[in-house]
Amino acid sequence: MKIAVLGAGGVGTALGYGLLDAGHGVVFGVRDPQGRQGFSAPVAELAEAVTSAEVVVNTLPGSVTLDVLGRIGAGPFGTKVLIDVANAITPTFELMYPGDSLGAKLQALLPQAKVVKTLNTVPAAVMTNPGALPERTSVFLSGDDREAKRITGGLLSDLGWQHDDQVDLGSIATARATEHYLYLSLAIMAVSPSGQYNVSVIR
Repeated sequence: MKIAVLGAGGVGTALGYGLLDAGHGVVFGVRDPQGRQGFSAPVAELAEAVTSAEVVVNTLPGSVTLDVLGRIGAGPFGTKVLIDVANAITPTFELMYPGDSLGAKLQALLPQAKVVKTLNTVPAAVMTNPGALPERTSVFLSGDDREAKRITGGLLSDLGWQHDDQVDLGSIATARATEHYLYLSLAIMAVSPSGQYNVSVIR
């Protein structure tokens, strides 16, 4: 599958290389391709990366995501699956959209795209290596399109997340729940020096 990973920070490179190792074609979308060297996958300008891909993964900082993707415009996204893993927070670690979510706002901004929120509750160290933890843990999905969630679930499986550990919360409106989890995640992070932690839903 041809996948565009928007952003080349720690999360973007981890996911990009994880998907590359799983056999997918990956291109990193960045604002300044000329300033990015040494990647094991192609690097392109953001809109070009989106246009070339079947699936787009947003790892840009949540605080700038709406602005950056708004400038790209809805055209290049079309009806593609857009996987959003970002949390929109202020410099003081407050939610930018209290009572709402970045995922829902992205769906409103790009109404034809199929937005799926996932992995935003998982530390970067665990996103592509859930087996690093001694027990199986959970990853959540929110989105309006069943097929988009099926595709996203397949990619999560490629990263090591077993199907039974993928919790489908329902529509994109439920992204509010996982984005508001941020405060608990930060508290757990404070007592988890390794950065390797997660939660498990037992049903």
